[in-house]
Amino acid sequence: MKHSNVTLVTEFVLLGFPELHGIRMEFFAAVLLMYLISVSGNCLIITVVFMEPKLHMPMYFFLCSFSLGELCSTTVVVPKMLTNVLLDQNRICFTCCVVQSFFTFSMGATQFINLTIMSFDRYVAICKPFLYNTKMTNEICFRLALFAWIGGHLIVLCQTVVVWTFPFCGHNVINHFLCDAGPVLKLACGDTTMIELIGLIYGIIIMWGSFIFTVASYAYIISTIIQIPSVTGRSKAFSTCSSHLTIVCIFYGAMFFMYLRPSTQGDSQINKVVYLVTIVVLPTVSPFIFTIRNKDFKTAVTKIMGKRGHISHFAVMKLIKGRPLKK
Repeated sequence: MKHSNVTLVTEFVLLGFPELHGIRMEFFAAVLLMYLISVSGNCLIITVVFMEPKLHMPMYFFLCSFSLGELCSTTVVVPKMLTNVLLDQNRICFTCCVVQSFFTFSMGATQFINLTIMSFDRYVAICKPFLYNTKMTNEICFRLALFAWIGGHLIVLCQTVVVWTFPFCGHNVINHFLCDAGPVLKLACGDTTMIELIGLIYGIIIMWGSFIFTVASYAYIISTIIQIPSVTGRSKAFSTCSSHLTIVCIFYGAMFFMYLRPSTQGDSQINKVVYLVTIVVLPTVSPFIFTIRNKDFKTAVTKIMGKRGHISHFAVMKLIKGRPLKK
């Protein structure tokens, strides 16, 4: 196809949610609140696990990796979306769109791998408890986490390079609130068969591969839990993986709903809502899901807050009595 006398696109317009224009500030406030809760909750998890030696275990190490992924995935999208809503402008430069698209999908791939690694950790802990300390060493845990981050970014890099080497001309309106590959490809001036094939391979390797591995892990986990003779033992074993299983169901359910259901009219609006759930709502509730029933984590938070409160109270009393603080 010839592209002579055609102006190439230098920026895109993110359509967002035009139907919410009448309640734009209310939408802004709601998303901002959820974003702040998400950032605070995930930062709290990372900080508490780092500060409390009793939480220096593989389960919490992988939870920190997942929480860091949540922080990155939301920060790539939400601040730009909030800026567009607040200023009532939806433009994004070409380079910014490339960067956002890459990190959105690479962080998604990283989270798929993180969830799979977490399921493997629970499998070893419940099904092979006597081998847990020898199999899940610090070195192995670090390598697994590193694999999730490097692997997630590398596997998306190829797809990103192919997508953004296409010429974009004419229409520049993306029917989304972020630079999603699907809506972007509809604006490309060329044959997108190859990139669609790459996307299919990506889906098989990352989504289906991690999903099958996770399902297999939980099949063994559930089989092992059922064989535990005491009710208390079964309840305790299941409680160690119930929060992770909840996140797995929500995360994979949303992804499969967006990418594996038959195409219907109004797909774009449904996808935007589901994406909003995975990018904004899920990172907001996941810290609560992972910690609300975790006694060890709640004890660690109470311990750390208690120490800080005691130090602050001690410092204030010293100042009130006019005595200098010891360094």
